[in-house]
This record gives sequence, structure tokens and C-alpha cells, in this order.
Amino acid sequence: MKFIYPAVFSRTDEGTYTGRFPDLAGAVVFAETLEEAVDEANQAASDWITAELMEDEAVLPPVTDAEDIPIRDGEIIRNICVTIRFYEGWDE
Repeated sequence: MKFIYPAVFSRTDEGTYTGRFPDLAGAVVFAETLEEAVDEANQAASDWITAELMEDEAVLPPVTDAEDIPIRDGEIIRNICVTIRFYEGWDE
């Protein structure tokens, strides 16, 4: 199953990058480059979604449209796509 959530990336004063998911509370990444931040964001989203799906009453948050996310100067939004395969008891 594919999940796509927007992430907001920004460059720090030190030249590194941070990323956050407005819809996935606590899913934040830090990296040296934007490319690394996007890769880290993919893993962070995958971990967040997997952990949520392990709960008995899993409820994933709705996806916020990118145009509805307030951003500051220099911030960029990238959609992060995560594919999770379900086994035993889950139908795709």
C-alpha cells in the first residue's frame, strides 16, 4: 500500500537541512543535504506509519494538501511516498 504525505524542508543557518511532516506528529529529520533529508524523511514516514499501523485501532491522519501548508521564506514542500507491504491478515 502506498502512502503519500507532504514534508516541509528548510535550510538551517549552518547549511544543513531539516524536514518535518505537518500530518505526522513528531516525524522530523536532520541531514547534511536536501537529498539526504528527503531520504531520511522517507524512512521517518515509513517508521511513523508502520508504528501507527501496529496499534490495535490504527488511524492514519488525513493528508493535508500542499497548498494548505503555511511555509516560510526558503522552505520547500516535497511529497514523500512510502510503500508498505502488508503480510498475514492484511489485503492490499
